[in-house]
Amino acid sequence: MFQLSLGRSHANCSGLSRRHTLRLGASGLISGLTLPRILELQAMAASPIAAKAKSCIFLFLEGGPPHQDMWDPKPDAPPEIRGPFGTISTNVPDIFVTDQLPLCAQMADKYTIVRSHSHSDNGHSTGYHYVMTGRRPTFADGDNPIPNNEYFPSIGSAVARTLGPRGSLPPYINLPHPMSAGGPGFYGAEHAPFVIEADPTQPDFEVKDLLPPSRISETRLSLRKQLLSGIDQFERDRNQAQGRAMSTYYEKAYGLTTSEDARRAFNIHAEPDTVRDAYGRTQLGQCALLARRLVEGGCRFVGVDAPGWDVHFNCFPSLKTDLIPYADRAFSALVSDLEQRGLLDETLVVMMGEMGRTPRINAQAGRDHWSMAQTIVFAGGGTKPGQVIGATDKHATAPTGNPVGVNDLLRTISVLMGIDPDRTYYGPLGRPVPIVDGGEVIRGLI
Repeated sequence: MFQLSLGRSHANCSGLSRRHTLRLGASGLISGLTLPRILELQAMAASPIAAKAKSCIFLFLEGGPPHQDMWDPKPDAPPEIRGPFGTISTNVPDIFVTDQLPLCAQMADKYTIVRSHSHSDNGHSTGYHYVMTGRRPTFADGDNPIPNNEYFPSIGSAVARTLGPRGSLPPYINLPHPMSAGGPGFYGAEHAPFVIEADPTQPDFEVKDLLPPSRISETRLSLRKQLLSGIDQFERDRNQAQGRAMSTYYEKAYGLTTSEDARRAFNIHAEPDTVRDAYGRTQLGQCALLARRLVEGGCRFVGVDAPGWDVHFNCFPSLKTDLIPYADRAFSALVSDLEQRGLLDETLVVMMGEMGRTPRINAQAGRDHWSMAQTIVFAGGGTKPGQVIGATDKHATAPTGNPVGVNDLLRTISVLMGIDPDRTYYGPLGRPVPIVDGGEVIRGLI
């Protein structure tokens, strides 16, 4: 029986309540309202989660940063475990980090250290895939070329699809190159990241193809858009799915090339030298600064891929000279800058890698893969700062309290951004796939 009430009780922002959605679908009177679409509308009609964060900056230290040489020091362990670095106090009583993080140590009251992240995938490409998607990969680590997430979407694509844009910038951006597991999976290419494949440390840095050719006037560009719209309509009529995707690409491209806000956000050269120096004139530092500009301009999720952390051989000179100081400066400057601009409360910052490193230093004076223990650092976006969550044993081998898994991480990010992690989208075979498969919000973080 077809029933329709115009009452406003229990309605979502589209005006459809959960009960009314089911009634309309059962009537069979609305063309094209299939069962998967009914269930999707039902999920949309559920009570929304209050968002604490408008944006997320995800600093991914690719290769596996050594937790015991940074955030989880073990000063009482033997030398072959603790390594050559010392331990220093932070500005929060009873929180200690290694002496390679002096800048972060001075502002530990602004972030939280989660020392008990752990999973069982010891591969680079497979671990990367697991962290970004929450699903075990179907390929082997070391496959060449490295497979991307062809089926399951990354957390960045889930944010982009669920929340959509909040301005002229794309909702999901990768820099300074694609995150190897940051793709959209079955969501489709319209939810893929916009990739900035350029190094912002270079004097001639610019986002390619952001400006239209100088020889084309605004009038001619507008006429081209009208012509393209006609062709677009033909393609949509002939092949609906492909046509919709291509239409999305064209609209995004046109929006970027004609948006003054987008050009302003990408123009890192507008930053004062003092600010650029504070972040560090390194790729990670300048990418973190550009990420701040992008979330300031409305981007929802910025993924920064920072390679170089696969330290198997003679690792401590490079950790001491390059890797850890660059991360120390970039993270501390980003958090401080966001706070000074009034953006930290609405911007979630996450810094991690796909794994940690072995407790024992190997015969080549390096540390090998170790996914069983890892540290994640959180700041802003509704997280509670100035604390340590979880712990590892005396050799930083495994969590001893409050263990955190991959899907706990992804569920926490989703909830902080106002996304229902149990919301389902439907794969190519019509099967419901939740944004996050299980997990719990990290206890004590929010």
